[in-house]
Amino acid sequence: MFKKILVAYDGSDGAKAALRIGIGLAKSLDAELHSISVEEHLPHYAATIGEVEDAKQRIDEFFRTLTKEARDQALLAGVEIQTTTRKGHEVETIVTHAREGRFDLLLAGYHGHSRIFERVMGSTAQSIIRLSPCSVLLAK
Repeated sequence: MFKKILVAYDGSDGAKAALRIGIGLAKSLDAELHSISVEEHLPHYAATIGEVEDAKQRIDEFFRTLTKEARDQALLAGVEIQTTTRKGHEVETIVTHAREGRFDLLLAGYHGHSRIFERVMGSTAQSIIRLSPCSVLLAK
């Protein structure tokens, strides 16, 4: 059924649930498991180069922590995981990675927004569902 599974992982509660589900599916289906974390671009309004460097260091540490969390969770379950961190727009980067990697299933956390916000702007989860080249499972 699913041989190649991708988890969009940002450390949120929904993403942690998606990772747990992905690990369980990979183990039971003997599937490849991958995770992707997306680093959006640094803000352009920092006052000094030092502020940009400090922000970059905090961001790098955050993504190192995400990678370690994903690897540790998979290791505890006896599942191998390949982790990737990419820079770019969250939805575009996840969908492109899913397409290029020919994944069968994309798991992501669902973050609820107000109905007004969803009507006006849409949500990351809705955009992923609409644009994904493969089946999508959202976790809460």
